[in-house]
Amino acid sequence: MAVINRVAWGEFLKSHPEAHLLQSGEWGDFKSQFGWSAQYVQTGDSGAQILFRHLPLNYSVAYIPKGPIGDNWNRVIQQVFSLCKEKHAIVLYVEPDRWENDPKNQNILSGGLRVSDISIQPRKTIVISLLGPEEEWLKRMKQKTRYNIRLAQKNDVYVEKTGDVRVFNQLIKRTGERSDFGVHNPEYYEKVYERFSANQKCCLMIAKYEEIPLAGLIVFKQGKRAWYLYGASNEQERQRMPAYLLQWEAMRWAAGEGCVEYDLWGVPDEPEDYLEENFTKRSDGLWGVYRFKRGFGGKLCRSAGVYERSLNSPIHRLFNLAIKTRKGSLS
Repeated sequence: MAVINRVAWGEFLKSHPEAHLLQSGEWGDFKSQFGWSAQYVQTGDSGAQILFRHLPLNYSVAYIPKGPIGDNWNRVIQQVFSLCKEKHAIVLYVEPDRWENDPKNQNILSGGLRVSDISIQPRKTIVISLLGPEEEWLKRMKQKTRYNIRLAQKNDVYVEKTGDVRVFNQLIKRTGERSDFGVHNPEYYEKVYERFSANQKCCLMIAKYEEIPLAGLIVFKQGKRAWYLYGASNEQERQRMPAYLLQWEAMRWAAGEGCVEYDLWGVPDEPEDYLEENFTKRSDGLWGVYRFKRGFGGKLCRSAGVYERSLNSPIHRLFNLAIKTRKGSLS
């Protein structure tokens, strides 16, 4: 079996700068502090980081987030199946780093996987191009978004890069209290910032007015892509539009780090016509997030979704039921 260690995985990724953030060694290190263990398989120029979550009775669940990497998927997946057997995995979930209309997706099914009916990461997102000068970014935005960015600047909002996760946690606690989507505990954000900032792969930004924190985000980078994974705000000084300036500065940071795409990570999984027809009427779930994100001029994209192979059918069925009850959360 072509199992390699963490150091070897880091060397493998050097020849795959296009790999997704969730296949990075830092992500595996981070998730290992929250109930997962990371394993690495390499076969030639292809490989995968597999996360295993321990279950009672010595069972486990296996998950490849946004992978495998490379083109030789079938050989990699067969090696992963062998590792899953050793780890007593009841199921392997594979979530490719591909969009749903990619013709290569048919190859996934030939590797012994089938389309799953669960979701793990957000299926639909908005991806912003960072190509060209900043003036072109602004032209691609909705007029109201451009206006709000400039309004924040005129209203004396400013953005600081900081390492003070405590402030971010205060903001995200307030976000969780007023919204109907969950947030993690403070340790989660402390650990993810600690792990990725150690390699300059993330940036924590806080928007302020007169030293008062109003909004914050953590943006991540890997290769030529950046991801806005975590954002927070309170209700203070909302009329100054701090979140718009904050997002603008995050885009500028990503471009300065050599990124050409900025992924806003998560909007309602609905057709674009339906989203546009209803975004002013709904605020539940990710609808309020969509109202905000749509203005930045990105492209609506839908991922290939989740594929699976059941390795212990009776227990897997029970586990799938539990996942659906928890709205697809494996964290």
